[in-house]
Amino acid sequence: QVQLVESGGGLVQAGDSLRLSCAASGRSRSSRSWFRQAPGKEREFVAGINWSGDSTYYSNSVKGRFTISRDNAKNTVYLQMNSLKPEDTAVYYCAANSLGIATESRAYTYWGQGTQVTVSS
Repeated sequence: QVQLVESGGGLVQAGDSLRLSCAASGRSRSSRSWFRQAPGKEREFVAGINWSGDSTYYSNSVKGRFTISRDNAKNTVYLQMNSLKPEDTAVYYCAANSLGIATESRAYTYWGQGTQVTVSS
């Protein structure tokens, strides 16, 4: 059993930066990804990283602005978000699976409770 806890969300202005954290309890050699869900929209893949951290994948909408990384000693994955835009406003979720990076939410077994990111214009 893996439990995921996100933190770091908040209210910022367009162009600002935020860093989200996803801390995991339980021992699991899992790939970890970030998804987000805006009001009235489906949950969408944002970024993913494999267990060793040597493979990452980003959605086109965040590529070049967001960076995913991990510290396995702390069992924590990070999402550095730069040049934030109002369209980045959403609840951001951390997810984990043992299969590898996937862009489909159904591929993930474990989910956090989410953290709200709001970007004002």
